[in-house]
Amino acid sequence: MVTQTASDQGRFYAGRWSGDATAVDLREGVLLTGCTVDMLDRLRLSPGLGELIRRHAAEHPAAEGPPDGTGPLADEAPSGTELHIVGVHLHLQDNQGRILLGLRHPDSTYAPDTWRFLAGHCEREAAIDCLVREAKEEADLTIAPKDVHLVHTVHHVDSPDARPRIALVFQARSWTGDPKVLEPDRCVEWRWWKPRDLPAEVVPYTRMAIDGILRGHPYSEQGWGE
Repeated sequence: MVTQTASDQGRFYAGRWSGDATAVDLREGVLLTGCTVDMLDRLRLSPGLGELIRRHAAEHPAAEGPPDGTGPLADEAPSGTELHIVGVHLHLQDNQGRILLGLRHPDSTYAPDTWRFLAGHCEREAAIDCLVREAKEEADLTIAPKDVHLVHTVHHVDSPDARPRIALVFQARSWTGDPKVLEPDRCVEWRWWKPRDLPAEVVPYTRMAIDGILRGHPYSEQGWGE
């Protein structure tokens, strides 16, 4: 449902969104986060914006539920269920046993200048289909679904307020193409690394997954109870 509020500057529209602000790939600005009305006095806002938000909130009271918008929508999941973000990650090794990692852009909102797997978030699609799509879109690698198998899973959370995540790490037995930088605003370089000689700057759950795979462990956790 979308509502609108009029002001001297025009009309503003509001809608309900069940996404994760921390997972949005920003094209403008440096941070996207959820705020409640009682937090407005602590924020630097454009002139008149705070008054507009308060008036809209008074005219359209929020439905009962978590104030930060992280809870499931009605009928989306059983009561008490915490919805997770599912990410797919490609553990690709060449004929020398080296692992392919990409260097995140220095302006990335999450883990800038840090190495990570080729990865992406699942849309309304099967996890392996997502992996195949991301490999083509990010690095021009062609992978057949039949050549992919799951090698590790990381269940992690970045902070107490962040939505939990499940990282599915798949390995491809074969592929065609050489890694290319197709999304330079996200990844500036692809490089092959020896598993025992990784760079210091690796995304934590990527390093955890690689360590787990080397030890033959299928599952790891990170961030819970910290």
